[in-house]
Parts: sequence; C-alpha cells; structure tokens
Amino acid sequence: MAGPSKNQASSLAKLPIAAKVGVGVGLAVLVGVAYFVMGYSEVSSQIAAQKRQESQLRSDLAGARESESAYLRDLAELTDKQQRQRELNKILPETAETPSFLSAVQGVANVSGVSLNSWDPLDEVSGQFFAKVPMKLTLSGRFHQIAKFFYGVGQLDRIINLENISIHDPKRENDDTVVQVESLATAFHTLAVRAVASGAPGAPGTPPAPGAPAAPAGSAP
Repeated sequence: MAGPSKNQASSLAKLPIAAKVGVGVGLAVLVGVAYFVMGYSEVSSQIAAQKRQESQLRSDLAGARESESAYLRDLAELTDKQQRQRELNKILPETAETPSFLSAVQGVANVSGVSLNSWDPLDEVSGQFFAKVPMKLTLSGRFHQIAKFFYGVGQLDRIINLENISIHDPKRENDDTVVQVESLATAFHTLAVRAVASGAPGAPGTPPAPGAPAAPAGSAP
C-alpha cells in the first residue's frame, strides 16, 4: 500500500496538536476494535465449542448413570432370584442328595431321642415332573419320642413324607413302653430339564418305566 502523499502529509502537518492527538487516538481505537472483534470471534467460537463439549459430557454422564441404575436393578433381581433358588433347592433339590436326606433324618432322630436302627435306600421312582427318593427306616423308641420324630421330620426344609408306618414289638423298659417302628421315608427332587425334554422316563407324555407307578395327574410333593 502506498504511503500518504506529500499533500496529505503536509495537511496533517498543518493540523493542530489536539487534532493530531485525536487522529492518533482514532487510529488506535480502530486498530483496537479490529483486534477485539477478531479476538472475540475466536473466544466466542471456543466458548461455543466448550459448551457443546459440556452438553455432550452431561449427556454421557446421564447415560452412564442410567446404565448404572439398570445394572444395580438387574443385580438386585439376580440376587433375589438366586436366594429364592437356594430356598427352593432346600425344599426340592435338583438331585437325590441321599447323604443329606439321611443326615436330616438322623438329626431329627437324635433330637427326638429315637434310635435309628437301620436305613435302606430304595430305587428312585420317576414322576411327571419330579422323582421320588424312598428310604426304608427302622426305628425304636417310646411313643412320645416316635411322635416327636414324626413331627420333627415334617418341620424340615426338605419335603419328606413318612408313610407305610408299622408299629410292633412293644416292650416295657423302666415303666415306659418302647416300640419298634418301620416306615417308608420319601424325599423328592426335580427332574433335569434335558431329561424331560428328551423324553426320558418320567418326562411329560412319556409312559413310566416298567414296574414304576405313574404319578397322579396334578400331584405335587
């Protein structure tokens, strides 16, 4: 750009000092305004970008909190289901669990004061949705002890039925009558899903194995 002409320079030189100061101030103001406009525009762009980033971060945080809330709900639901499954397995386990079956009966016998003279596990009998786990028991004790034993078995977490009860050979001992008792104790367990689906004996719609009684319709432990 060409500098000011001699005439312009001469004209500026003729201006009073106040006018020269005013022109200088005006030029400085113009330059300052130009720098301000350019700087403000850049800062404004940065502010807008930061606001967009902040909005995105807030959105991400809200999504993360919602995911955390959903996870905690699912975790609580899973924990509740697992607890209910554990409680159900106490009542109706997934396998025969014969040792725990016998241990539970022995524990009740000890508390009741009954002598568990013998036990004889029998073959399982498959039903429609569950299998029976029978065990023949021979007990001895006083009448009230036998009654306490029967009551105690009924209070166990696992379902155990006592049937085919036979009382015989009463004997007098120390002013009490001791009797011998034979009974069939029957526990239950669920059938494996794959066994039911594959049409194994005891599966819905499948005839029972030879010699095994069919479960009554709608029967439950």
